[in-house]
Amino acid sequence: MMELAIKKADVLIEALPYIQAFKGSIVLLKVGGSVMEVPENLENLLVDIAFMNAVGIKVVLVHGGGKAISRGMLNAGIESEFVNGLRVTCDKSIKVVESVIKDEVNANVVSILKKHKAMACSLHGDEIFVVEKKTDVHHESGRVLDWGYVGLPVNVLTEKVFKMIDAGIIPVVTPLGRCANGELYNINADTAAAALAKAMKVSKLVFVSDVPGLLMDVHDHETLLHSLRISSLQKLKESGVVGGGMLPKLDSCVEAIEAGVGKVHLVDGRMSHSLLLEIFTKQGVGTEIISDE
Repeated sequence: MMELAIKKADVLIEALPYIQAFKGSIVLLKVGGSVMEVPENLENLLVDIAFMNAVGIKVVLVHGGGKAISRGMLNAGIESEFVNGLRVTCDKSIKVVESVIKDEVNANVVSILKKHKAMACSLHGDEIFVVEKKTDVHHESGRVLDWGYVGLPVNVLTEKVFKMIDAGIIPVVTPLGRCANGELYNINADTAAAALAKAMKVSKLVFVSDVPGLLMDVHDHETLLHSLRISSLQKLKESGVVGGGMLPKLDSCVEAIEAGVGKVHLVDGRMSHSLLLEIFTKQGVGTEIISDE
């Protein structure tokens, strides 16, 4: 029994220099994927966040909710459509997105954090993200790609976020925004998190999802890249190693670091307490992305 207690004390001592280093710093977390769908995984992750908050780290949480939105659209008789890993959002589906992301997903996350004695509060993205409609041109056909009510942040109003974290509150942010005419737009949660991280120049931006990190071979977890520089990411994209839903995530990583974010981490939320292991131990468990400097 005493040996077990000593081992627990050793773990706390190992974490001490990291707690001291990050106390008072801002860490922005983006949570998505199946982590949001498995209650045990989500609970473990939010306990980690409550711990970080308790030791003086200022945490901002941006969440997705793609699977819940897909269910909501199915129930509403709307077919889900994706282009280049991003959800196409029509005038009917944007109403479903707003309802699900605010009243179901966000409310659940806030409730669990409060259960673990963390001060948390909803902060809906349409209060802080100013967006413009996202369009693009297909590089081969020249066809204009239109995602409907999907926006790209062009301005982030950070005042409310800073007020909350300075008061010890965890802002739980939805990936929504409004354009100049007041219309509501859906934002890819990775893009929203990166935009907020850039605007706040946070110490760390952590993407928590249902993959171990960046893999050279998606079928082999032994090919996990533990650390790489942003110049290497473009080569991985060109070689086809990464694609689909990982593309906007990696683009967000590069933009965030180039804008002054300290480091970006990709962490597997299915692993128990992976967030604490990545931030508070020497080994880490995911992929760390750093600048070329």
